[in-house]
Amino acid sequence: MIVAGVTGGIGSGKSTLCRVWESLGAKVVYADDLAKKLMVEDRQVKESLKELFGEETYFEDGSLNKSHLIKEAFQKGRVEELNGVVHPAVRQKFQEIIEKSKKDGVEVLVKEAALLLNKGRPEELDAVIIVTSPKSDQIKRVQERDRVEKKDVLERMNKQPDFESLKSYADYIINNDGTIDEFKLKSKELYLKVLEDLRDKV
Repeated sequence: MIVAGVTGGIGSGKSTLCRVWESLGAKVVYADDLAKKLMVEDRQVKESLKELFGEETYFEDGSLNKSHLIKEAFQKGRVEELNGVVHPAVRQKFQEIIEKSKKDGVEVLVKEAALLLNKGRPEELDAVIIVTSPKSDQIKRVQERDRVEKKDVLERMNKQPDFESLKSYADYIINNDGTIDEFKLKSKELYLKVLEDLRDKV
């Protein structure tokens, strides 16, 4: 089984690439979605977040009080503390998913994460793909997708890793600088190339 990591800036097209790969048979784990799930379902994560940010981090029905958490973690500069609880839990869960996927006969397993390389290259990955795109295209896509102002997009981009400096960790770099159809075709070609290059891993 090939274990690949996909990363890139906001609006770069990494989710589009992942959807193309899913259509070709890959199993994709979206780290953001997994993190949200664990924050609601994992007892240890919930207890740790309550200790850090207070009992009001969760409503009585067990759902996450997002506005409280945003205020405590993001507005008070405590994002690292939040990440310190959630990221290890995501990593551990992904290890479990790797083991299960091997047993299930999955050919390609993908982890999609904006912060994939924030502590170097994860050792469980056979391939790292960075999706790049012209900054103007990224801004336009996010504005259209999230219906936000340009300044809001720039603010979010400034908080993301500098992917230019992370390129040395990548095995493949795919540039999303054309039409959506062109990028989907590029994504398909890359999938086939990864399979060919790492055939002995399957």
